[in-house]
Order: sequence, then structure tokens, then C-alpha cells
Amino acid sequence: MTPQHATTTTGSRGRVLVVDDEAPLRRALTTSLRARGYDVTGVSGGEQAVVAVADGATDLVLLDLGLGDMEGLEVLRRIRSMSDIAVIVVTARHSQPDKVALLDAGADDYVTKPFDTEELLARIRAALRRQPEPMTEANTVITRDGVVIDLDRRLLTVDGRRVPLTPTELALVEVMAAHPGRLLTHDFLLRQVWGPGYGRESNYLRTYVGQLRKKLRDDAASPEFIATEPGIGYRWLAGDE
Repeated sequence: MTPQHATTTTGSRGRVLVVDDEAPLRRALTTSLRARGYDVTGVSGGEQAVVAVADGATDLVLLDLGLGDMEGLEVLRRIRSMSDIAVIVVTARHSQPDKVALLDAGADDYVTKPFDTEELLARIRAALRRQPEPMTEANTVITRDGVVIDLDRRLLTVDGRRVPLTPTELALVEVMAAHPGRLLTHDFLLRQVWGPGYGRESNYLRTYVGQLRKKLRDDAASPEFIATEPGIGYRWLAGDE
């Protein structure tokens, strides 16, 4: 299904859907966000959340995992099957495998309970800022400091000089550039680039990301293109990050 992109209501900082079956927390989040200029809708169930996203009237979802009618991970998967809007998971689960599973399923970020409201607001602002536009001919060319990546023509030039990319390197760039700012796990990248039979060969990624960084003149310590999230994956940095 073609991903849907919601359009922010004029005068609003963004349209937020709060999905939580705990009424007090849902009301508190709704009140806090409205006070800061967001257009907020609160629902208690996963099915309601899926319907609301399908209606196209949402820019960002705050998704609790402990819902009564549907497991939060399934809600996330159903949202991702039809839309690429921002989703921040609100969870009491603290283990890294749980967090990786959420990111692999398409979450943009997660906040663990109990959380600080100001931190949550900062994460909401960041997620809304980095929402990708649909790839079009106009935005398939990425230019930074003498490095030009033309995804449509499948070319990389550095200071006007063409630098060859292998098919695997190009596929890796295309996948990462299609999700600017989003944390992409090792498992996700391996399955997208190498195929569904892969998932644990993180040494492949290290090798190819290292090769790409050299060709992009990207310093791992102060990256402009590819940031490492140790033990989890990589982010393709948006131009303003």
C-alpha cells in the first residue's frame, strides 16, 4: 500500500494521536500536549488507532504497548503497512531485545515509563522535524560539502569526480536515505539489502558502512551522513542534524 503522509493543520504544531488504555495517563498527555499547541486525539484501543491513522488525520502517534484489544507491536506493524508517519512507543519494557524489536517493526523512537514530560516533548519535536517526504525526482539528489549522491542516476561524485559504488553499497545508501533520521537496526538493514535470509551478519554491515564512509569522506567520530548507534544500528543523518 502506498505510504500516506498527513498534512499538519494550519496553526497547530502537529496532530498527535495518543494511544493508551490507561485513562488518567491518556488524559494527562492530551492536556499537556494541547497546552503546548498540539492538536491531540486520544484513543484507548489498537483498532481505534489503526482506523485513525488510516483516516490520514495524524502526524505522530504516541503508542503504548499494553493495550487491551491488541498487542502494541501488532498495532505498530499495521500502521507501518499503510503509513510512514512518526510513531513513538511509550513502554515499560526496558530490555534491549524489546527495544530492537520495536525499532525493527518501524518505531521512530521509544520512551520508557516512567518518563519525563519535557524529554517526551523534545522527542516529539525531533520526530516531527525529521519526517521524510516521499521520494520524488526533486529530492533524489543529496548534496553536502562537495559530495553529491544522485539516487535516480545511481551516481556518487566527490568534488566533481565520479566515485564508483558497488551495487550493495548503492542499495545500502538507498535504504538508509529513504529513512532520514530514523534508527535502522542491523537486522532491518540486512534484510532490506541482502534479503530475508539475513539478520545476524552484522560484520557485513560494518564492512560496507566502513567502505561507504571512506567514499563519502564521512568521519565516524563526527559524521555528516551515517551515525552509528552502538549495538543497534545506524542512522542516515538529515541535512540539519
